Parts: sequence; structure tokens; C-alpha cells
Amino acid sequence: MKLSALQMQQVNNRIAALKKANSFYGKKLAAAGVGEIHSQEEFEALPFSEKADLRDAYPLGLMTAPEEQIVRIHSSSGTTGLPVIIPYTAKDVKDWAIQFARCYETAGITNRDRIHITPGYGLWTAGIGFQAGCELLGAMAIPMGPGNTDKQIQMMIDMQSTVLCATSSYALLLAEEIEKRGLKDKIALKKGVIGSERWGKNMRDRIQGILGIELYDIYGLTEVYGPGIGINCPGEEYMHIWDDFIYLEVIDPQTLKPVPDGEWGEIVITTLVKEGAPLIRYRTHDLSRIVPGECKCGRKYPRIDIIKGRTDDMMKIKGVNVFPSQIEEVLSMFPEVASEYQIHISHLDGKDTMRLYVESKTGSVDFADLANRMADKIKSKIGFTPIVKVVEVGVLPRSEKKAKRVIDERYN
Repeated sequence: MKLSALQMQQVNNRIAALKKANSFYGKKLAAAGVGEIHSQEEFEALPFSEKADLRDAYPLGLMTAPEEQIVRIHSSSGTTGLPVIIPYTAKDVKDWAIQFARCYETAGITNRDRIHITPGYGLWTAGIGFQAGCELLGAMAIPMGPGNTDKQIQMMIDMQSTVLCATSSYALLLAEEIEKRGLKDKIALKKGVIGSERWGKNMRDRIQGILGIELYDIYGLTEVYGPGIGINCPGEEYMHIWDDFIYLEVIDPQTLKPVPDGEWGEIVITTLVKEGAPLIRYRTHDLSRIVPGECKCGRKYPRIDIIKGRTDDMMKIKGVNVFPSQIEEVLSMFPEVASEYQIHISHLDGKDTMRLYVESKTGSVDFADLANRMADKIKSKIGFTPIVKVVEVGVLPRSEKKAKRVIDERYN
């Protein structure tokens, strides 16, 4: 996927704005001798930006527009260091709402829908993005935020919510509670818009199976507006990306060179019109691929595959590089297995040990036999045998936010 002439001009406009503002990132570009680009090759020679760079700019070093034009900030969680503060102009806020409303429209959601919003509000970009897109669309926002599952379900029934917005973990928790309480016939949900964490086929199938709704995978990240920069269309798992706002590349995370369309690699994003904190070639560490060809839905926006994982999700166990997505791929081969799992890694007696806890859909399964079969299949996939323990559905913890599925005890 190559830059169009318009996108190249937009990149040059952002470079000029960054350097003129003399912001943290603008100084880095100036020090690297970055000027205008005139070809794809020159663009691909531009330096990457990383989350560590953005943290170094804390608190407002990324601010590129004049402060009197900044109307809002958002922030990453900061769980692994200083948070990243992203300033937004009024235009940035409007552009984000436009993209989010487009996501809803792509999913067939209209101004007749009642949208039940459970992601968090505040510095995190989630809840307010879901709401802004909803209001621009003209639908009814039900801004619940996370937590208080009893109240969530009661409001879902009383308001006859038709669309659920949530992380996949919380969507699963709500689905299981609705099923447990026998309330399915009182729920009016038709669609779910799910984001902020990667989720596998088993989880998708379980949520759909319980609630009987269409599920849509929304993409985004705090540094680049937030959720809403892309979504899959009905009947397709590939996500359209709004290339009038962002330019997306996929690179080989080892060589850092762009890979051909269709090949898997790391997503890199350049914001084309963002004013408050533009980003040039930002490494997201999300793993996907650009899907070649046109979508049967007729939309011309480029597409990416589901997010397979993250380069920083990789676990090194017994000298082997293991990704959670590899484990999920094996779990999807066993129809007896539900969606939830946990990986515990420990170091005992001089060697690494991986324990995998999975839930079975039914109590009629021979847990020991299933564990042995799964262990054999995982060994053929990753090269060593984990300890697998099968438990009943509901035993593993549920989350109102993002689920923690990998617990590395080696460094505790």
C-alpha cells in the first residue's frame, strides 16, 4: 500500500508543523535532518517513533498546536512507566468522532439504536470516543462506564439497549451473567462493538453463542486518536482502516523494512491530519497484515487482518519464543474448550515451567484426557510440553476491563 499524492502532502504538512512548533518530537525530526519527502522511498527512510520517545516528552512535550487550541488531553495507562500525554485540538476531537461514527455506520448501527457504553471514561480514550461517535451518529448513548454488573444488566433491560460496547473480557462476563440469571429473553441486544484487547475465535464464538448478536472488532490506540480508526464490516473479519486520517504500513519487526501486502508484520501508523500531537511512522507493536484486493462490501478503504498479537507479547520459555496467539490457535482446535485461559510461567529447579489453565464447556468431558491431548498439540506447535490443567467454566477470573492471561512468576 503506497502513499497517494494527497497523503504525501499531508505527511509533509505534519512534518512542517512538528518542526515549526519545536516540540519534543519536532526537535527529534529536525536533529535527524528530516525535511520534505517526495517519494515512497524517502517516506520509508523517515525515522520511526516509539512509545519510549513519547514517554520522554512527558508531560506536554508532544504538544504541536498552540496551547490555546488544545481542548483536551488523553493518556495511556502508564502501567510500565511514565504515561503518554496526547493533546487534542477541537479538530482532532471532531475528526475522532467522525471516524467513530463511520465505524458504527459500517456495522449497520443507526440513529435508532441505543448504545450501551461500558469502557472507561477519563484519561483513557475509550468511553468518550464511543460516546462522541454515538452522538455524531445521532444514536442514544447510555454512558455506563465499567463495573457494577448488576446495574449494567438492569439498565440494559430497562433501556432495551441494542448495541453493547465493551472489551471482549467484559462482554464475556456480561454474557455469562445474563445466561446464568436466565435473562436472555429480556435483552434487546443485536450487535456488539468490541475493542481494546485482542480476542480469539473461542471467545468470539462464546459471546455470540450466549447473546446471539453480531460482533464487530474495532481498532485503535491512545496515541492515535483512540479506538475507532478501523472496524470490520458485516460478514467479514478484516477491518477497514480510515486512510483519510491515517496511513498504515506493515513492517518486519526484525529488519524494520516494509513487507509486501498480505504478509504479516508490525503495524506502523502515521497520522495525516492530526494537529495536537501528530505522529510520523509510529510503531504500534500490533501484529497484523494488509489484506490485498477490494472488499465485497464495496468500500474502498484498505483492510487489515485481525490483530494476531503484539511483538511485546512474546514470552521466552525454555529458550523458545511463544506468543499467546499460538496457544489460542491450539485452543480453537478443541470444541470442548471454552474461551478463557491463563498461562503461568515459573522457574523451578533451574528450569522454566509453563502451566496452562483452560476451561471446559461441559462437565461431561474427561478433563485428564483433554489436558493430555492439548499438551501434545501445544508441544507440536511450540516445541515443548506445558502442564495443562482443565477446569470448569467460570473458575478462571473474569475482568471488567482487560483480562490478564499471562502471569510470569519468574521475576516476582
